[in-house]
Amino acid sequence: MNEAPSAPPGLPKLDERYLVPALARGLALLECFGPDREEQSLVELARGIGMTRSAAYRLVYTLAELGFLARDPERKTYRLGPRVLNLGFAYLASQELAEIARPHLEALRDRTDCSAHLAVLDGTEIVYIARYADKKALTSRISVGTRFPAHATSMGRAILAQVPADEVRRRFSGRTLARFTAATPTTLKALLATLEEDRARGYILSRSNFEAGIASVAAPLLDADGNVVAAINISTPESTVSAGALETAIKDQVVHAAKTISEWLGHRRPRAPGTRRNGQ
Repeated sequence: MNEAPSAPPGLPKLDERYLVPALARGLALLECFGPDREEQSLVELARGIGMTRSAAYRLVYTLAELGFLARDPERKTYRLGPRVLNLGFAYLASQELAEIARPHLEALRDRTDCSAHLAVLDGTEIVYIARYADKKALTSRISVGTRFPAHATSMGRAILAQVPADEVRRRFSGRTLARFTAATPTTLKALLATLEEDRARGYILSRSNFEAGIASVAAPLLDADGNVVAAINISTPESTVSAGALETAIKDQVVHAAKTISEWLGHRRPRAPGTRRNGQ
């Protein structure tokens, strides 16, 4: 019987009660590939993870069917498939985005004295890929990798407002929209109506929509093609900021930061009527 994998150096010891052995072995199999091992046979893969050929075949077959491995029928070898590459590209893209946004989010935090965040959309959730806490944030349940429902959060709405309505319907069709506060949209119809208002406004101002007592302002990030790629926001306890400041100075700072980051991503602001490029 194969032993459960041990934790990588520097990480806590694995709690085997929660370990899924088949998943762990599947991931170990993917790690058998590398720069000097781009193609491998079933025998080589079985040897690499310490399994019999028949046991390894079930893992290989499953991973190939799901697109994580690609089989060469003539050579009878396997290589990493497109779904693994997609995961890698998504990770690299998120890291590049976070690095581009970093100085602007740090400046936004310092100017507003509020925590600043960056998130991307994944299905019906947002995933935090950067967080810059203000001095008031002594404790927080938010960290890089935290997931929250998109329909209830300011950054989720900022992204969804830039997505075609048909795509929003596809993502949320048949799903229950959980209520977190009285202000949370809980039906697809209500969500679409909210997003239409968000789209026209260009930013999201949330007071207790997701967490009671927390206010936030969010705006979308657009790429060179005008597609939404992420969103930024600031968040702070409602008790620490006036409604007037949220709706004016802080909102303006968030929108300005989002436009600046978008320009770094290649997006160009629409020109005013009657103007030309380069001052012509």
